[in-house]
Amino acid sequence: MLATANNIPHLKRRPAMMIKGRWVYCNRCRARHLKQQVQLADGRYYCPACLLLGRICSDDYLVSLPEPNVFSHSEQPLTWKGQLTHDQQAAAQQIKANFRKRQDHLLWAVTGAGKTEMLFPGLAWALAQGLRIGVASPRVDVCLELFPRFQAAFSQHTIMLLHGRQTEPYHYSQFVLCTTHQLLRFYHAFDILVIDEVDAFPYAQDPQLAFATQQALKTDGARLFLTATPSKQLLYQVRLGKLTLSYLPKRYHGYPLPQPKIRLCFSWQKQLLHNSLPPLLKQLLAVKLKQQQHFLLFVPRIALLPSIAKLLHQTFPELKFATVHASDPARLEKVEQMRQQRLDCLVTTTILERGVTFAGIDVIVLGSEDPVFSVAALVQMAGRVGRKAAHPTGQVDFICAGVTRSLQQACCQIKKLNRKAGF
Repeated sequence: MLATANNIPHLKRRPAMMIKGRWVYCNRCRARHLKQQVQLADGRYYCPACLLLGRICSDDYLVSLPEPNVFSHSEQPLTWKGQLTHDQQAAAQQIKANFRKRQDHLLWAVTGAGKTEMLFPGLAWALAQGLRIGVASPRVDVCLELFPRFQAAFSQHTIMLLHGRQTEPYHYSQFVLCTTHQLLRFYHAFDILVIDEVDAFPYAQDPQLAFATQQALKTDGARLFLTATPSKQLLYQVRLGKLTLSYLPKRYHGYPLPQPKIRLCFSWQKQLLHNSLPPLLKQLLAVKLKQQQHFLLFVPRIALLPSIAKLLHQTFPELKFATVHASDPARLEKVEQMRQQRLDCLVTTTILERGVTFAGIDVIVLGSEDPVFSVAALVQMAGRVGRKAAHPTGQVDFICAGVTRSLQQACCQIKKLNRKAGF
């Protein structure tokens, strides 16, 4: 919370910025700026790094309310009636034990392992203890998918959903679900903080967001990091003993991860430039239409979306599809249409590589040799397939002009995970 330097005795307050030598440090986002680059006409300094949260200046104060943790008591907050598998139950108990010990923990579980459900016992314990909980994800799409699942699992509790497009006014609640950027608004607020998709953009590339998780957590709080593709830094923290680890290489329904097929198409870009769908892609799409198979088509760049959309309309006029990318104002509505199977296909950038679940889909990655598709991104995109027990299998096709190291490593990683799962 931001306020001017007034006398507000019931609030905790601290300087919004620190000035040391030629540098200005923001206490909200930990950004550092040269003084001459951020000086206003009246001589004050401001922070451009977190400007979207409201301008913060050197004569402002950051204020926060004390955390009383006065919540209505609930001995059985979990209303979810599902059952965890043996492996899920073991991981869930380890998570709960680390919450009790206030120990940071990493849950490394393959895509489709049921990470959300594994949180339920630990979160239920924390709610019953009167602790305040935060669950954060780098992607708003993930938050919107998680919200109804958490609300159904903890139906006696009101969950505050926070993201950049939220219109509902903020209210104090025991359970907060938010994007990681929203954590910059909190100071020593949460006893338990879960960071989902911790390797995803923008969290993995933005040190401000890592700072936000530290600042939002109480000094004696515990963090839980969730991912299917942990970074080297996270695994290094495990080796140092700073993080404990739970590892699940098997999906909850007992089926393996789909093994991608690498399909060479040397001139796919040239064919698009000549206003023609690559024959290999055209052939795959014709089969999926005939089989009435829903699918995601990933492309490496936003600039390709208009030309591909035009060619799809011309070649397959019966195909119901939409294009979607991070800055698409109708993105959330299109994702919901796909979830309700009102669309046959979404043509998308990497914005849908993780955290969203569609029943019974296949995946095609066009231009999978492009550097934008990292090993983690390729594994995550393949992991969109077969996530539901009713549709546990599917097809993944990587169309490429050449086989890159990332492609090889992604396919090898999926094989390795399946071997570890006993397949």
